[in-house]
Amino acid sequence: MNHLLRVLTAGCLLLALTVVQATTAAAPRPNILFILTEDQGAHLGCLGTTGLQTPHMDGLARSGVLFRNAFVAYPVCSASKACFYTALHNHRNGILNNTVNYHKPTAELTPAQRRFPLYVRNRIDADIPTLTERLKAAGYYQGVTHKLHVAPVEKFPYDEFLPNPTGQVMKGFLERATATGRPWFLLYNIPDTHRPYPNSDKVKIRVQPGEVKLPAFLPDTPVVRKDWAEYLAGIERADVLVGQALEVLRASGQQERTIVVFMGDHGPTFQHGKMTPYDLGLRVPLAFAGPGIRAGTTHALASELDLMPTLLDLAGAAVPPGLHGISLRGVLEGRPGAKERNFVFAEISHRGNLPNDGMQERAIFDGRWKLIYREKTESPWRQVQADSKEWPKWGNRTYAETVRVKDRFPEAFRVLAGLDPQNLGGKISALEFYDLQTDPDELHDLARNAEARPHRDRLYAALRQWVRDTADPAVQPPSTSPEPEP
Repeated sequence: MNHLLRVLTAGCLLLALTVVQATTAAAPRPNILFILTEDQGAHLGCLGTTGLQTPHMDGLARSGVLFRNAFVAYPVCSASKACFYTALHNHRNGILNNTVNYHKPTAELTPAQRRFPLYVRNRIDADIPTLTERLKAAGYYQGVTHKLHVAPVEKFPYDEFLPNPTGQVMKGFLERATATGRPWFLLYNIPDTHRPYPNSDKVKIRVQPGEVKLPAFLPDTPVVRKDWAEYLAGIERADVLVGQALEVLRASGQQERTIVVFMGDHGPTFQHGKMTPYDLGLRVPLAFAGPGIRAGTTHALASELDLMPTLLDLAGAAVPPGLHGISLRGVLEGRPGAKERNFVFAEISHRGNLPNDGMQERAIFDGRWKLIYREKTESPWRQVQADSKEWPKWGNRTYAETVRVKDRFPEAFRVLAGLDPQNLGGKISALEFYDLQTDPDELHDLARNAEARPHRDRLYAALRQWVRDTADPAVQPPSTSPEPEP
């Protein structure tokens, strides 16, 4: 009798386990709406940005997990996208700096486009699967709005290449995706935060220049205030598109089974911003919302490299080994002891693909302390984005204004000269060190500060280890950190 009872019990347990496994296997994968704004730093109403109103972005952030310490791994468009598409740093994935934008299927590329030197040279390595390829293998129907801006196109097998994002564009995509019976992924790429911003000389903006708070490294003049206000106005315009997307999602009845991610692809085009290793260039807004994700704010470190493993994990797809990113699912679900990062890293290569003879910049941040390490600084030369300095096409008011008032604001000019040393005679240091807790604008370099030296040495050792672990071929940090010049 006892033997029979044990057999029946074991059989019931096996049956129950089989039912659970079958139910789990049959559970539908969540949809994924990835809202990506271009050139938007960590500026939101809910983050305390003075003069800015972003009710839709704020609402999304409050409905899920808002990361207060989220960063990109390379602060320019194509290279940043390559990071979240591959979960690998750029010296491994193959894209450094910008490549061409072919926003269309591979079959529509012309022979000339396929042979275009930048497209051939600056692309993701053939042996590296992308997020798009992995989601396709998992059965997802996928679309991308506005631009692709990564290469080669065949590694991004989207089902639909959509125009600029609007509620109507998203509604049509959801109808077609739902008709397939498959889960869907939509990269809702919003360009309104990219220069040129709304020109307040020609259109009315809500943001008032007199009410904004400028970063300390910008000269406080009416012209710069106007430029910063126009940047914030671009964010407000993008917020409207975020609201449209969320309303279409609610109306579709699919909100409860959709993961929503909101992120900026890097910081804006001001000095210390885009294409620089400073906080304005690297820190971005990041929020996740959806089924199983708690509501709250976290100070856990997050890198855009973590997007791919996190989304694959949430989608129930296999997370491949050897990635530089980690899954943030435990943080999103509020699990005790969830795996978190000790550091985030970033890089910039100033002459494009490796190997090259251009200046190399690497950065490491632990949540408070920030170290910037450089090689090949002997002949300072930076890749300066056109929108970081030009007025006629890109509407940049700040670059020329900072030069004009350099005698009144010498510190602001020093920072700008570091952005464009070849034209403004700026000095580039091989090592910089900052305490972002007391110096969020990174104006007081502590590389020569004796009290900060233990923290500097700790981050430098971690940076050297990261260089080894990721097989970075472009830098060779010596065993002891270089002494900064006086």
